[in-house]
Amino acid sequence: MERTLLILKPDCVARGLCGEVLARLERKGLRLVALKLLNVPRALAEKHYAEHRDKPFFGELLEFITAGAAVPLVVEGRNAVAVCRKLLGKTDGAESEPGTIRGDFGNSRSFNLVHGSDSLASAEREIALWFKPEELVENKLFETKFAV
Repeated sequence: MERTLLILKPDCVARGLCGEVLARLERKGLRLVALKLLNVPRALAEKHYAEHRDKPFFGELLEFITAGAAVPLVVEGRNAVAVCRKLLGKTDGAESEPGTIRGDFGNSRSFNLVHGSDSLASAEREIALWFKPEELVENKLFETKFAV
């Protein structure tokens, strides 16, 4: 089982799409491991997007993710990173396939609703940034009775 980080960004929260995104993840067989609603502190945003620090759009990334409430979450499941990336669709909603989250609800590269870790290594790093180990829950019932 893999774990990955997703962030329902301020545009997703403001548009009332959190429930839709969570429902799609759960219907796919992914299990929620952690979830919280917060205003992202700038220092956390800088750590999260550190790989983009020298790029011209770094300031815009920080401004956007700290502009309103966001919902970071961790999901778990078979091939969770790849499954989530496919559910999200291409970064630019205008280029994303219908049926994906960005394809159905996005029309922009900047306002793309959801962040998803791009690799298992990134997922591990990002989960550690956003959640303390004790905030990640275990659900033995799911594993024994309802695993997909």
